[in-house]
Amino acid sequence: MAATKQSLGAEERRERTLMFLTPIVSVLLALVVGAIIIACLGKNPLQGYAALLQGSLGDMGKLGKTLERACPLIFTSLAAVFAYKCGVFNLGGEGQFIMGACATATVVFGLGLNGPAALALGLVAGIVVGGVWGLLPGIMKVTRGLNEMITTIMLNYVALYLMEFVFKNLYSDKGLPKTIAIPTGARLPDVAGIHLGVVIAIVLGVAIWYVLFRTSFGFKIRATGMNQVAARVNGFPVRSLVLLSFVISGAAAGLGGSVELLGRAPFRLADGFGSGFGFDGVAIALIAQLNPLASIVVAILFGILSTGGTMMQSVIGVPTAIIDIIRGMIIIFAVAGMAWTQLPKIKAYIASLGSKGEGKKAEASA
Repeated sequence: MAATKQSLGAEERRERTLMFLTPIVSVLLALVVGAIIIACLGKNPLQGYAALLQGSLGDMGKLGKTLERACPLIFTSLAAVFAYKCGVFNLGGEGQFIMGACATATVVFGLGLNGPAALALGLVAGIVVGGVWGLLPGIMKVTRGLNEMITTIMLNYVALYLMEFVFKNLYSDKGLPKTIAIPTGARLPDVAGIHLGVVIAIVLGVAIWYVLFRTSFGFKIRATGMNQVAARVNGFPVRSLVLLSFVISGAAAGLGGSVELLGRAPFRLADGFGSGFGFDGVAIALIAQLNPLASIVVAILFGILSTGGTMMQSVIGVPTAIIDIIRGMIIIFAVAGMAWTQLPKIKAYIASLGSKGEGKKAEASA
């Protein structure tokens, strides 16, 4: 019995090691591919990557810009992580992000608020409306059995057109296709060169990690995600947990939209606001292997690539599309690596390596 437990523990450690190494190897491979492309363009890859790091981490100002660029990705990736942990696929992070920002703009402009009251009510509105927007596909899934991937994507387009109505009609700035700017008193304050939203995002990531892995509620969420039938047999309220996961996921994305609007220039809604954040968040969640803390790290990596890409372009003269290629390769390698490590033959091979190692240890001790 003790030997069996020991072997199971060793196998679990090997799986965790593989899960930890897969995204790291994926990033390294993507950087190698990027270096090959840069070299094919006749440029120096090392000089390009040095410029990328200098442009994103070279001083406190650049570091702050990188963190602010990563901030919305942290929110949308956390939204994806929480939903996936419950076994549902929330591809509507972008729509929930946009609706959170629209709710904030409506509260601030519609009520004519300014100061701390506008800031607090704006954030609360973003959380509530984001949660409601996330609840809609949850209700459709639980009551009608509709595929949440389809409904969440469709709701993204609805949110997009609602935002367009807000910035073109409700609160347009002198007829221009953008809202008036958020009043100075209603904006998120700066903390050490970054807006407070970055701190909120990191705190939220830690809180979600704690809830998922250190509370009974989180255990129920993860149990439901692993096997709904087994969770239901054990008395877990599966339908309620699924709905709650959609609400919390949507609320996290909605808060991200509020933070983006209140914390980052130009402090207004316009065409392209929130574009791509939802699907980037899903990719980050997958690369991070659905770990909230790892999602923060991967989001910051994406922020480094986005911020430093401009500097790399100006220093060695390569297009910023190289950054998009590297980012895409990270996603491809990470997803392929996770799928590869789950193949039965690969698992059996790793287990055989572990058993050989244990056999050699036993022979040495004898």
